[in-house]
Amino acid sequence: MTARSLLSWFKNNVPTLDRYVFHQLILALIASTGGLAALIWLMQSLHFVSLVVDRGLSLRVFIELTSLLIPFFVAVVLPITTFVVSLFVYQRLAGDRELTVMRAAGRSPFALAKPGLACALVSTFLGFLLNLWIVPNASHAFRQYEFQIRNKMAASLLQEGVFTKMSDVMTVYIRARSHDGTLYGIVVEDDRQPDRHATILANRGSLLVVNDTPRVILYDGSRQVIDRKTGRLDMLVFKQDTMDLSSSKKNTSRDMDAAEMPLHDLLHPNTQLVAASDIGKRKVEGWRRLTSPLTCFSYAMVGLFAILRGVFSRHGNIKRPLGAILTVVGLLALNLVTQNFASRNTALIPLIPLFAILPGLICAAILFKPEPQMPRPPRQNG
Repeated sequence: MTARSLLSWFKNNVPTLDRYVFHQLILALIASTGGLAALIWLMQSLHFVSLVVDRGLSLRVFIELTSLLIPFFVAVVLPITTFVVSLFVYQRLAGDRELTVMRAAGRSPFALAKPGLACALVSTFLGFLLNLWIVPNASHAFRQYEFQIRNKMAASLLQEGVFTKMSDVMTVYIRARSHDGTLYGIVVEDDRQPDRHATILANRGSLLVVNDTPRVILYDGSRQVIDRKTGRLDMLVFKQDTMDLSSSKKNTSRDMDAAEMPLHDLLHPNTQLVAASDIGKRKVEGWRRLTSPLTCFSYAMVGLFAILRGVFSRHGNIKRPLGAILTVVGLLALNLVTQNFASRNTALIPLIPLFAILPGLICAAILFKPEPQMPRPPRQNG
């Protein structure tokens, strides 16, 4: 089904009132989610400004790197913006007496809530798409790109007469660099082994990259190692030596973060490769991916329940929207606390999907239950 045929079906089969409300909900959802995600992206991007300032990366590389974080931000804010949009769009309809007119036309609470439910289902589907596919792939690409930048590109940014901090445990100094890339007067402070601080001196050297790992070939130098336990100084004089300039001991590979792992690896971690303290964290991360989209439905139902349930007030009623906001804040806090405890005690993991879907089901059951019919008074003859 093409987009044009889908739009034609939507116009022909969906009532005008539903299209009117749904249109407002979708536009507000796109604007609020995009705006909030862009704000978070702007704030988080400040952490990577040092890559541009200190290492001379181009603006294009900076944007490419940080843009890979946007799907994660969208997935995080989507349940919140779905609730906010459902609450305030329906609150505006109530304030403009549009809901009163719809009720007077004979529309039931379920009929009034159908556009909000449709918007919540769209958010839920998008949440599953983000959490199960887009975010893991984007996180993997981000970590891989950052790894290459910090290791591969850092080696080419050595400056003459400057102590360049390659990482928290390595500093490199070069006196001069020739046009063919040869380095002269090399000093390396290597503290990657905490108990054996090393100082490497070399008359000259050359850079090369092997498997995205920067290495330097040193000529006519010495390696001085201090054993911090014994205080002994060991010195080795060499004609040629090779050392890597990467930021970690594992040069050619890196450990995968939980955010970039497939769902199956999170729910069924290999106990032989994963530490016992991390098994609970990975399972919780897997269940968070599965249940986070369901909160889009639950939070939207809380907003719809607050507006559509109860007696209409001519002067407006701030108590119900405020109560809905406090309820969602409480649910967010409850989810965070539950995930924190479940990472330590996996027996609590079933509470994660329960707290994600139960509030929405309770609100839907109360809101959509048929209202009792008042008995009609008996007709009097005469």
